[in-house]
Amino acid sequence: MNLIKFTNVSSKYPGGYGLQQVNLLVRKGEFVFLVGPTGAGKSTVMKLVAMTERPTEGTVIVGKFNSGNITPKQIPFLRRQLGIVFQDFKLLEDRNVYDNVAFAMIVTGAKQREIKKQVLRVLASVGLSHKRYKMPHDLSGGEQQRVAIARALVNGPYVLLADEPTGNLDPATAAEIMDLLEKINARGTAVVMATHNYTLVEKARHRVVRLAGGMTVN
Repeated sequence: MNLIKFTNVSSKYPGGYGLQQVNLLVRKGEFVFLVGPTGAGKSTVMKLVAMTERPTEGTVIVGKFNSGNITPKQIPFLRRQLGIVFQDFKLLEDRNVYDNVAFAMIVTGAKQREIKKQVLRVLASVGLSHKRYKMPHDLSGGEQQRVAIARALVNGPYVLLADEPTGNLDPATAAEIMDLLEKINARGTAVVMATHNYTLVEKARHRVVRLAGGMTVN
């Protein structure tokens, strides 16, 4: 089953192309690396999957949603199927760990009982149950990224988009985050990870999509 499908996708910006005629498939439960230099188009792929941007040409299909005809009302339902993790964590500094993760469910209108159950479950899965009342500034970089991953997982997404999730971390912590992503993938969640860290890519041995100048290259 295909979760993500790009068909002849181009994305044009005022200064040039972000992507040019890209074809891409990500299947259910797959782990895919997006690699390439800065400006290669990795982040553009992520934005097109989340449909924060639409392609200039071609079609992006994510699950049952098609970039050609998705409506504004459908966008929130698409986003609930995606978990998104960023390089710089993007945690709410005035809320503790529990509330940061819970926020992703509160905005969907989930009931408090379900929120508590899910938040405690995902915090346990990333090894942070004991830190649930800590504030972000009390955590290490690796712990903050684990919180961000828990937040991305709390709504049970089909695919996790990880945009340079180890970019701000030291090598040992980056390896721990990679191990966590591997475990998440082993439980059935597809992972699409953009990275500059070729050491992690070589060790993990998952499928690699290479981008350069907005195009896929062999």
